[in-house]
Amino acid sequence: MKKPIALLAVAFLCAACTPAAENTATVSTPSATTTATPTAPVSLSANSGPQAPGGTIPATIGIPWDEASKKSAGDVAEKAMADFARPEVEEKQWANDLARWLTPQATADYSSVDPANIPASRVTGASTLAVDEENGYGVTASVPTNAGAYSLQLLRTGPDAPWKVNRLTPPE
Repeated sequence: MKKPIALLAVAFLCAACTPAAENTATVSTPSATTTATPTAPVSLSANSGPQAPGGTIPATIGIPWDEASKKSAGDVAEKAMADFARPEVEEKQWANDLARWLTPQATADYSSVDPANIPASRVTGASTLAVDEENGYGVTASVPTNAGAYSLQLLRTGPDAPWKVNRLTPPE
């Protein structure tokens, strides 16, 4: 008597575990007379109008440049490159020293770099900046090293925010 009940239980369990052959749910489709009503006007491109209803295009897209900003960006680029170009330093110490100059994303990106693989071992001159006068949020610095000039992308979030290195690109 116990065997048939056990077989029945196994059959029910197996039936419950198998996927259904087809989904019989019905899908309703909207009728041809249904139309969507927009809740706001369509945003246009910058050349055809504002991006948001009632929005205006700002006069500039950045922070104005001044000599202090340029000097600060150049100093950060040189110091960051000096901490980067130390192939003889132990990995953990190298990453910790470099992190103070980096954006959070760059800190994550460079945390697994083995400094022994870096060809540069010293900065050999002053940095030069490629400044976009219309955008004071970012700048590219070229820093000469004994392995060639590295290109550093620096970013900041405001006029009084510190410059942070987002990317170090080796010479070609």
